[in-house]
Amino acid sequence: MGRAGTAEVLFVVEDPRRASIWTGTDAPTDAVAVAEGRIVALGPDARSWRGPGTEVVALREGSLLPGFRDGHLHPLNGGAETLDCDLVDSVDVDEVLARLRTFVADHPDPADTPWILGWGYPPEILPGGVGRAELLDRVVAERPAALWSSDHHMVWVNTRALEVAGITAATADPPRGTIVRDADGHPVGTLLEDAEHLLEAHIPPRGVEKEARGLEVGLQRMVSAGLVFGQDAWCVPAMLDAYRRIAEAGGMRADLDLACKVEPDGWVDQVAAFEAVRARAAADEAARRRDGVPGGRVTATTVKFFVDGVIEGGTAALLEPYLPLDGHGCGDAHDHGISNWTADELTQAAAAMDAAGFQLHLHAIGDAGIRMALDAIDAVARRNGPRDRRPVIAHTHLVHPDDLPRFRRLGVVANFEPLWAQDNEIMRDLTVPRLGPERARWQYPIGSLVRDGAHVSFGSDWPVSSHEPLDGIAVAVTRQVPGEAPGAGAAGDEVFLPDERIGLDAALRAYTAGTAHQAGDEAEAGTIALGQRADLVVTAQDVLRVPPRELGDVEVAGTWLRGRRVHGEPA
Repeated sequence: MGRAGTAEVLFVVEDPRRASIWTGTDAPTDAVAVAEGRIVALGPDARSWRGPGTEVVALREGSLLPGFRDGHLHPLNGGAETLDCDLVDSVDVDEVLARLRTFVADHPDPADTPWILGWGYPPEILPGGVGRAELLDRVVAERPAALWSSDHHMVWVNTRALEVAGITAATADPPRGTIVRDADGHPVGTLLEDAEHLLEAHIPPRGVEKEARGLEVGLQRMVSAGLVFGQDAWCVPAMLDAYRRIAEAGGMRADLDLACKVEPDGWVDQVAAFEAVRARAAADEAARRRDGVPGGRVTATTVKFFVDGVIEGGTAALLEPYLPLDGHGCGDAHDHGISNWTADELTQAAAAMDAAGFQLHLHAIGDAGIRMALDAIDAVARRNGPRDRRPVIAHTHLVHPDDLPRFRRLGVVANFEPLWAQDNEIMRDLTVPRLGPERARWQYPIGSLVRDGAHVSFGSDWPVSSHEPLDGIAVAVTRQVPGEAPGAGAAGDEVFLPDERIGLDAALRAYTAGTAHQAGDEAEAGTIALGQRADLVVTAQDVLRVPPRELGDVEVAGTWLRGRRVHGEPA
């Protein structure tokens, strides 16, 4: 790109022994010049763009990288959940109850807070993942209480919530959900998957005000972690109002694409509804650009399918039955889990959404769920003909070895949440025991798919787990529990499935260029190269020199979206 003027921002490595620029390409550099939101020069040429008004970011220590891009998270929902009872990272049931007790005391008026809602407790703290109503009754008995697990596939409720929702021994399980019961058939206080819908009519809606506040929280979390793009992976059309409110005020600190959730019982009518959301988002975006409103983009080009549930809850769809879990029943843990769709229904719905031009984003966890998703993608391509569709299978947890080559062959983006690929408590207590040793070796095959040449992107699934990309990158490289000494893994290895580790470059690419490819944006973003958008992140320590297990401790010092600083203060 030719010399055109003065750089608005100039990044310069001042001490190459302690600082670096990772470009994500084969072209190293020690300086990057930014003007009009683009990278306009590299290396010695970049330094010549310095002028009296240039902000110079001197890298005496740390790294400059392409901005991180999250291929699967929930910024609005996650942010809104922080406004309720926060149960994230509770170490045991006693801590859950203590946090709940504090929240109830802080919100004493039933008129203002008719339901006590909480989010994010780790399911592994409960025996078999099952929460019992009588435990919550000790803290809150007069008002209904509902607590969602960190994976959002289980709800722990008190007796009053069961009463308000009319859930009794006579209540039938919904088609795609389970009411966990005792030996006599009475609900114990845990609802799995679509059984949570039995509560929906009774819980007051959040409203646009709370959703907008939640989105602001989510955006702050994103940019403070160096994230410049996110795929919001679970939306409904009404949520667009909160996005519009923040965007029109210039408050979009990152780019977000919305994926509206496709319902098995209503997808025929949803095609037109989602097309209207997409058109409205595009028109709003064009108007903001015309009027010079600053901030990131809001698009709605994706649709989300839940193919199955989660292994720790016994609801992910498996080709072979689950193993018993030491006497603890949990929904469908003794059979094949729950498929939310029949194969034909999924293909029909996916083909209709694809024909309308939407990108397909399919949550698939179990080996049967992933095979069903791959089969549907294959059928859609044959039915609708060739186009650049880039379908995404999100989480890619348990992949039968026979299905690994299909990702590359079908052009599927394998989206992983790499932080999950570790031998932690949930893996040891709720996942591996349900799978057995052979199937446990098929989990999170990141290395296998990278080596096979499949497209791989990374995400966090926040608020399910940490939104910090460097936390996930550390695990992708080491397959070890952060902060713990190496020990026996799920398959008897020093680390968890060591053959599935990847190098640091591959992990960084998955969180930058990999997700840019997922979003169809690789020509504009994902690397540090001439002409690319200046979506950048500076870390306080050099990620190329930090021991891999310590990457999660590296701080983000600054984040830039199109050359505009959206996090951090000038030095």
